[in-house]
Amino acid sequence: MPNLRDALSTPDTRTRIASECAALIDAEVQSKGGLTGMALKTGYKAVKGIKPGFIDKVVFDLLPEFADAIEPVVAEAKAAGKPVDRHLESNSTRVADALLAITDRKAERSTNPVVKSAYGQLRGMAKSQVESAVPGLAKIVARHG
Repeated sequence: MPNLRDALSTPDTRTRIASECAALIDAEVQSKGGLTGMALKTGYKAVKGIKPGFIDKVVFDLLPEFADAIEPVVAEAKAAGKPVDRHLESNSTRVADALLAITDRKAERSTNPVVKSAYGQLRGMAKSQVESAVPGLAKIVARHG
């Protein structure tokens, strides 16, 4: 079975995975309610408004780094003969930390003031939001990796 990075080696597959991840992000943001949901939706709308397809492109560009970041958790599951999706879910904190380390670096290097501002405002609540998205991400990973 290939590792996650190998699954991204064909452009069509990488594009499909990026689209699935972007759709997951959209669905997760839209599912949030209350004040947290309002803040997430406002920040996300601002970032999506930078240019058409911005989220898809960012996800596409970051996929190899994301794959490398969660590969150790996926490899643990495979080595133990556990279902990858369930193992990712049971390690959602590790997965969230690994993914957020990448987006933190990306946001820090960004020269776009909208991205920097939105990320800075939402970063405090990001870990719990990413953790709640891990089941959806785990399904994508299990399908492709």
